[in-house]
Amino acid sequence: MVIQRRALVLNQNYEPLNVCSVKRAFVLVFRGKAEVLEADALPIISVGASFVTPSVIRLNHFVHRPQPRPRLTRREIFTRDRDKCQYCGKVGGDLTLDHVLPKHRGGEHDWENLVAACRACNHRKGGRTPVEARMHLLRQPARPSGGPGEMFAQYLERYSEWSPFLLGWMSERRANSTAFVAS
Repeated sequence: MVIQRRALVLNQNYEPLNVCSVKRAFVLVFRGKAEVLEADALPIISVGASFVTPSVIRLNHFVHRPQPRPRLTRREIFTRDRDKCQYCGKVGGDLTLDHVLPKHRGGEHDWENLVAACRACNHRKGGRTPVEARMHLLRQPARPSGGPGEMFAQYLERYSEWSPFLLGWMSERRANSTAFVAS
């Protein structure tokens, strides 16, 4: 169903802001607060008219907002680890959260100490460190940057039409940051 799809919302300067429902995006466009940059192939059909289904919209007025910071949730940990066990590499399935340094040994509940793990690896590791359990992490856990790449990467497989807007912003931002460092 078209209404259940999502739409990418860009600021006036084409910076990715967030993802909203197609219904919300349609209302913003219909009220003149945004313009459609990319449309879905399936239209929204009413009794008397047919409308384009927005997939990427750009706001007409600039919205000031602070730099987003990812929240520490199960979903965000699984997204950061790409739904992959960080010990054996198993993708998807029944993943759990694992404290690299167990809580009872002083391990914190933070980005740098939490990883996605399959139930078998989590059970095998138990209350030990990865070194003690002779298990190696595929990737060292770290706090995500909160940039567009990490915030919207989960949507790129399903909404490929978004990639020019997300990848363009990320490469421009990277170029600006390296130019700033070089000077």
